[in-house]
Amino acid sequence: MHSVKRFFDFCGPTERKKYYTSVALGVFEALVVAWRIPAAYLIFSAILSGGVTMTLFWQVLAIMIVSTLLRMVSMRFSSMLQTEAGYTTCANKRMEIAEHLKFLPMGYFNENSLGNITNVTTNNMEQVGDVATRAVMLVLQGTIGAVVIDIFMLFFDWRVGLICTVGMVIFYLFNLITRSVSAKYAPVKLDADEHIVGAVIEFIQGISEARNYNLAERSNDKLAKAILRKEKADIMVELKVIPLVGFQSLILKVTGVCIVGSSIAFYLAGTMELLTTMILILCAFMVFDGLDSAGIYSALLRVIENGVNKAEAVLKTEPMDIDGEDVKPESYDLVMEDVDFAYESRKIIDDLSLTIPQNTTTAIVGPSGGGKTTVTKLLARFWDVDKGRVTLGGRDVRDYSFDSLMNNFSFVFQNVYLFEDTIANNIRFSNPDAPMEDVVKAAKAACCHDFISALPDGYETVIGENGASLSGGEKQRISIARAIMKDAPIIILDEATANVDPENEKELTEAIENLTREKTIIMIAHRLKTVKHADNIIVIDKGRIVQSGTHEELISVDGIYRNFVADRKQAVSWKLA
Repeated sequence: MHSVKRFFDFCGPTERKKYYTSVALGVFEALVVAWRIPAAYLIFSAILSGGVTMTLFWQVLAIMIVSTLLRMVSMRFSSMLQTEAGYTTCANKRMEIAEHLKFLPMGYFNENSLGNITNVTTNNMEQVGDVATRAVMLVLQGTIGAVVIDIFMLFFDWRVGLICTVGMVIFYLFNLITRSVSAKYAPVKLDADEHIVGAVIEFIQGISEARNYNLAERSNDKLAKAILRKEKADIMVELKVIPLVGFQSLILKVTGVCIVGSSIAFYLAGTMELLTTMILILCAFMVFDGLDSAGIYSALLRVIENGVNKAEAVLKTEPMDIDGEDVKPESYDLVMEDVDFAYESRKIIDDLSLTIPQNTTTAIVGPSGGGKTTVTKLLARFWDVDKGRVTLGGRDVRDYSFDSLMNNFSFVFQNVYLFEDTIANNIRFSNPDAPMEDVVKAAKAACCHDFISALPDGYETVIGENGASLSGGEKQRISIARAIMKDAPIIILDEATANVDPENEKELTEAIENLTREKTIIMIAHRLKTVKHADNIIVIDKGRIVQSGTHEELISVDGIYRNFVADRKQAVSWKLA
């Protein structure tokens, strides 16, 4: 079946081998179960002929015991192989997706919601690791078991065996209809799964803002609608599929009745021996035991296949070309040459050229949405430019391997992300083996040593996910300490002091200036204090550089920068009457 093949193709070679071994064990299990038929034939034959002996009794008992023991051993190893293969596939694919996501253009994460990515790596992979394994193996083993017993029935009487075969064919034809209906509605269920994951994430992340603006009710309504959509999708799929699954089961039951009825009819008509009739009646109760479960689980195959397709869609998304050379640049000069960049047909950077000499401080200012952050991300190759090129040390950034390029950059963005780990490990993130002395030194330089020391467990305090237990300023200072710890030659600061308390701002600014000496600094800033001492200030508006120079040069001419300074001075002088 196509769905089964897609599942096996999705698994890795080692896991696929385990599944194939499990299928082989399933065939063996079906054969040892079928041994009971010859055993029953021997005992029934002896009873009918009056030739039951203790020797025969022990022979039949031995066959039954060996059959049971072999089945138990086979099931045990088969189940273990399935479990190992399923969970290993799930784990490997999650890691493969995570590794793949690292090298996708940042635009991918704008086009694809966090709910979609989360759903693929959680729900879809959980289905692969657990439900898919069970469904695929039950379908295969149920089919194999039914075919083996049907062959025995054909051997005893081809007429009854043919009835069984016809019943199985009708079952599988109707099963195709069931799986077709399941395939039709599976995307609805998967979309609802994705939507509810996204809604829950948005609800949790935005709960503080919703409360601040008294929009908690609206936020609750959005989540409630997503839950209701999920509920309706699940119920709809069940209502569409369950009647068909029930009819499948009915086909098997009717076929079993036909096998028993025809066997008795043939016996009464004198065309079948009593012994054969008894064996075929016994087979009627055995043949569809596994096939019934296979029919129920087969409806899940298309749902699983759609999940596999979603995972493969992520893995097939074209990454940036990261297979460059491991290069250590001769200098840390950064240059943008005639760069164009657009996102979703909207041009953000328009024929921009820029030179940033090493060991200088460049400040980027300009109206919101003008392209400031995009410039910094193009410099670090978070995206590839559409036209022109970006160079580091005279070489195109696309010539560098991803890791060798990233070794040259440290980032402190306005939106800080901290991991659910100790504060010490968050600071030493780029250098896990760094000694505690270096961690403390970086923390002191970033003006966060005092508040860390005041915590109950100090540097070993475990902070919540994304630093939920810290204030915005505390998170930003830890992020700066992390960047200091990396000690990269180029530092990009996106409003690094935005959330710092006024009493700490001066110390922090001086610490950054001292610790970034002889480094290339690129800062996006809205505060005059962090801009005026830069070696070069560039003003970006509508994706173009409209002004550049030092603070003294730009303040002396009319333009965006002078207005920027005037606005900041007015804001600083503003006070309550």
